[in-house]
Amino acid sequence: MSTKLKITQVKSTIGQSPRHRATLATLGLRGIHKSTVRDSSDVLAGQLRLVAHLVRVEDAGKEA
Repeated sequence: MSTKLKITQVKSTIGQSPRHRATLATLGLRGIHKSTVRDSSDVLAGQLRLVAHLVRVEDAGKEA
């Protein structure tokens, strides 16, 4: 069983570094108010730390 996280982009990438833009693209986020659901992992936690100021993270429940 793994925890799912809903990640929503809440700020624009205008003025952000190329590294932050690439991280958002890797997460599957393409614009403000777009969301994606991902399995929680250590790699994901590191990516979210990098772009924490651009995204909102919510618990999306557990996978059966």
